[in-house]
Amino acid sequence: MADEQLLKYLENFITEERKQRFLEILEDRTKLLTVAIEDVYQMHNTSAVIRSCEVFGIQEAHVIESRFGKKLDSEIAMGAQKWVDVHRHKSTQNCIEALKRDGYKIIATTPHNDSNFLEDFKVDGKTALLFGTERNGLSQEAIDMSDGFLKIPMLGFTESLNISVSAAIILQHLTVKLRTTDLEWGLTEEEKAEKRLDWTKKSVRSIDDILKRYETEVSKGGV
Repeated sequence: MADEQLLKYLENFITEERKQRFLEILEDRTKLLTVAIEDVYQMHNTSAVIRSCEVFGIQEAHVIESRFGKKLDSEIAMGAQKWVDVHRHKSTQNCIEALKRDGYKIIATTPHNDSNFLEDFKVDGKTALLFGTERNGLSQEAIDMSDGFLKIPMLGFTESLNISVSAAIILQHLTVKLRTTDLEWGLTEEEKAEKRLDWTKKSVRSIDDILKRYETEVSKGGV
């Protein structure tokens, strides 16, 4: 549960425009769709996917880092990692098992023979889109643990797209379709309050000093 008193206190340090912007953006955020990225070697690709998540209203993303680096490219993400909750996993199995425990259906994005074309795919509940590398695609483990498959129709000689391009195309298409359904795709009021507090903290300069001042005032009964 978000600390409403703390939120009200911290909002004194940001502009009214900023506060309103948070409220507007949170109305379009969703956790019904999420993204999982498996062992992408080039971190700028992972960062670009996080940026697409932020642009299209996806609140959570998952990064599987069993082999490669753990640092998002801030220049590519352009601050998106501040506004998207990025969860890191040590293995594909750990990631998929965690998502399934949370009620997500795992959809592998792959030119698999049984894949649904993007325009035919329907989101009917919590869905995690699993992306692999452009060169090797998803691991066999990821394929075996998936509940379904999705692919983008391609008409040229090239049989694959860069992961960041694929993610942007798929997320744009599915988030537009999602908002036309009767599904309860938005964040709960509690989730919105938690993100307002989180984003406000990230928007306040010298936040550690401000929080210490707040704690002191609370202890003296001054807030």
